[in-house]
Amino acid sequence: MFPSFLPSEVQNLTESTSITLAKQIECVDLATPLTDKLIPTTYVHQGSGGTPILLLHGFDSSVFEFRRLFPLLAAKNDTWTVDFLGFGFTERISELTFDPVAIKTHLYSFWKTLIQQPVILVGASMGGAAAIDFTLTYPEAVAKLILLDSAGIAPGPVMGKFLFSPLDYLAAEFLRRPQVRKKINFTAFLNKSLVTTDAEICAALHLKSANWHQALIAFTKSGGYGSFVKQLPDLQQETLIIWGENDKILGTKAAFRFDKLLPNSQLIWIKNCGHIPHLEQAEVTAKHIFEFCDIL
Repeated sequence: MFPSFLPSEVQNLTESTSITLAKQIECVDLATPLTDKLIPTTYVHQGSGGTPILLLHGFDSSVFEFRRLFPLLAAKNDTWTVDFLGFGFTERISELTFDPVAIKTHLYSFWKTLIQQPVILVGASMGGAAAIDFTLTYPEAVAKLILLDSAGIAPGPVMGKFLFSPLDYLAAEFLRRPQVRKKINFTAFLNKSLVTTDAEICAALHLKSANWHQALIAFTKSGGYGSFVKQLPDLQQETLIIWGENDKILGTKAAFRFDKLLPNSQLIWIKNCGHIPHLEQAEVTAKHIFEFCDIL
């Protein structure tokens, strides 16, 4: 059975990894400093042993982003993934602010409540920027850091700050269009055959969540995540940078800059791979994570 908080379209999933992950999604009523109300927060937790691995998804995404990588990691190690505040299936309480500070505060509350020990933090795309921000603020919570085609080098877009009604709603609605999301998927993947109907469903299920428009607009207007170039030399955790050689979303120059600026880093390129190695080359990505984390 699928969790009741997922939209009915979840029944249309066809790939085994997607179906399995959907059935594993849980929801916890999380206390945070952000509001007196508990925030229903969605996550997946499987596996046991070792330093916990915590996976952070990208922009306008959800835990479904890790449907291929998650089971590979959980087969050998304690593994978690969580939907950010304002994203995925985590409840978007209307009075909350949806910006990087709120996301970081919510994530820390999740870590402190459910995990309670240093983690191997893995961030993909925007999730990489969130992982960097979290590590800089709460270094005691992060044992090692892994960046998958990560944001955090280039300044955040300023245009979103100047979106006013009804342009903000129209911009969000444009992003919601199936043909637009399919085009983004085609750009993210090198192997276009992976842009299946199942993949499109996974990428769009969270659009049915209440207040999706409002949260996405609020986050965009906040400016999102900017550049951490000045702070990266202060990040002491050992860091693995994994990058698709054919990334058409962020390009490849940022990978070299991360490797240069981070004091304890190593850079690994994934061949025949676009922007999302955790989906396009999940087995190879898992292998490099295991080697980096000394997981046998």
